[in-house]
Amino acid sequence: MNRHFVIFNPAAGRGRGLKRIEVYRALLAEHIGRVTFAETTRAGEERDLADQAIAQGYNIIVAVGGDGTWGNVADRVAASGREDVALGILPNGTGNDFGRNLGYDPSNPERAVLTLAAGHIRLVDMGRVETLSAAENTPHVMEQRNFLNLVGFGFDVAVIDAAANARFLKGELLYKITALQQLFRFTGIRVGITGEKSELRDGLHLMLTISNGRFFGGGFPIAPDAGVQDGYLHACCIQDAPAFTRLKLFNRAERGLHVSSDPDRVEVLADTRFSLEFDQPPRFEMDGDVRQAAGHTVEVSVLPQVLGVVAPERL
Repeated sequence: MNRHFVIFNPAAGRGRGLKRIEVYRALLAEHIGRVTFAETTRAGEERDLADQAIAQGYNIIVAVGGDGTWGNVADRVAASGREDVALGILPNGTGNDFGRNLGYDPSNPERAVLTLAAGHIRLVDMGRVETLSAAENTPHVMEQRNFLNLVGFGFDVAVIDAAANARFLKGELLYKITALQQLFRFTGIRVGITGEKSELRDGLHLMLTISNGRFFGGGFPIAPDAGVQDGYLHACCIQDAPAFTRLKLFNRAERGLHVSSDPDRVEVLADTRFSLEFDQPPRFEMDGDVRQAAGHTVEVSVLPQVLGVVAPERL
């Protein structure tokens, strides 16, 4: 019998998560019955709660939030090494992109709970980021952190920064409006990217994303051919361009046409590992959470079939 430990992040979705807590409580009581609830009170606390739940013998660790919440809990489930423990996800965030990869509809909480109750588990890939430690006592040690959906550099981070300061927008509209603003403001980043099977690509980029799944930014199919079970990461390299060319790419990216429409400027590389070299230690995002690298080099690799996730039986 499955034992469900449900972690709510009330801050997910810019506070929208708080409004859905009672909705999910009622649906879980109706379709699953007895579950154990916990609510985060600070950023990143879901990681500690997941560790505690696994130690206490729960085998379905349910994260109620968005990509950041899911990514943090997924990292702890995978790190446990427990094949009998799986991640459950209930959409309640801003982008909810990893859930889209599995067929979840962010607007339908009851369907998500019914999927959780059915208990079908899929083995999915994760990604791993390695950077130099920022700790003073271990400055030359590589730190590792796993991600669930995507790691992004450049324009992606600028959009997240701008969204954090937006007062009246929420959900997918928040991403789209702030992204349009940054198309005319962001100055670009210089990065060199090398894969296990790919030669060096170097130059000024608008954005670099390395995806486990197909979607990001609230439903943009940034890596149209990616799949969370294919054993690869997909790096979308978008070279810098004038503002109105950026705007055209943005409009096409919403439909997954950015690669085919401008192959000289946009390229997607499928590989198992990428080495990135920057002019200065970059800021980057992992599943929507912004981090600061301590060194100029960032290594990103795939972890095939490392995580069990409760998901719809058919994609």
